[in-house]
Amino acid sequence: MSGRGKVYLVGAGCGKGELITVRGLELLRQCQVLVYDDLIDEKLLEQVPDTAEKIYGGKRCGKHSLSQPELCSLLIRKAGEGKTVVRLKGGDPFVFGRGGEEMKALMEAGIACEEVPGISSAIAIPAMAGIPVTYRGLSRSVHIITAHTADTEDGLPEDMDILAKLKGTLVFLMGLGQLDRIAGRLLAAGMDEETPAAVVSGGNAPSPVTVRATLRTIVEETEKKQVKPPAVIVVGAVTALELGGLL
Repeated sequence: MSGRGKVYLVGAGCGKGELITVRGLELLRQCQVLVYDDLIDEKLLEQVPDTAEKIYGGKRCGKHSLSQPELCSLLIRKAGEGKTVVRLKGGDPFVFGRGGEEMKALMEAGIACEEVPGISSAIAIPAMAGIPVTYRGLSRSVHIITAHTADTEDGLPEDMDILAKLKGTLVFLMGLGQLDRIAGRLLAAGMDEETPAAVVSGGNAPSPVTVRATLRTIVEETEKKQVKPPAVIVVGAVTALELGGLL
């Protein structure tokens, strides 16, 4: 082995390649190894030097090319060979991207590492549909929630009752398959059934579509449109707005 290299956890942003940061693009053009996620714009992959090693490490709908421990070991091994490694992740690495776990593993192994932020799907995908996640007078807070909590019976957070009583915007990621449970839990906790809600599949999703409805009807309307994952679920008054969206 030569001297140790460095790993950069780079957020690709959400959607088209031009949404990546300047810093992220510079690192892509300089890397020796690229480990990239699913739904990354192919134009970004074209920015990587021809001599660089490209490794697919994506996860989609329970199908993992590599397990998380295997990914961490791969990053450590490649950096240990003295390589400059870019771990390219969709959205932002630290927003339900498991970037924190990868960073921790690298630090524990004594590998130099750096996180380069990206635009999270929690913000970008609603915006593409013309939905601002905050808006003065309608929503003074935004809450980003995973629909796949490992240690609960239905995969949803234990504090759904508390979330249902908040006045801000609720954004659920990776939750299309859980939509009926999400709506049901919020309604059971007392959220008004006429609360505006939306399901947005955008970015590099194969079939972009926006569904607007109420908490009571969002499941039915989403099924009618045959929405496919990945999709972002937004609940709150702001989903009634349409501010120049692209979807």
